[in-house]
Amino acid sequence: MESIYSLSEIESVAKEFIQFLHEHTVIAFHGNLGAGKTTFIQAVCKQLGVKENVSSPTFSIINQYTTEKNKTIFHIDLYRVKDNEEAINAGVEECIYSDDICFIEWPEKISILPADTVNLFIEPIDKSTRKLTVKLP
Repeated sequence: MESIYSLSEIESVAKEFIQFLHEHTVIAFHGNLGAGKTTFIQAVCKQLGVKENVSSPTFSIINQYTTEKNKTIFHIDLYRVKDNEEAINAGVEECIYSDDICFIEWPEKISILPADTVNLFIEPIDKSTRKLTVKLP
């Protein structure tokens, strides 16, 4: 899946992305600081019926949300994590192997992701336009 969208179209792109996922539960979000990873995760969570405030877990590392269908979503931000050991101690490994949905920002910080991880790349085109590329395992 590849898509170029403006921020005003993010809801429809998020809806398309959800239908594209099927049985995959671990999604790694790649992009530079400010690329729009958290913004896209917020849009996807909204499409999944999350009513809670979705924010970046930069300091807590893991935020947990519940969808309208009572499914769990883990939002993981590895920006401040140094290595696999620190991620494991924070509970990341338990989340990614739980069969719950896991959205992971800064996945390149660790090497414990499952082989069936979906990789999503967000690249800014300009202030309000992004290129989204999804690579299935």
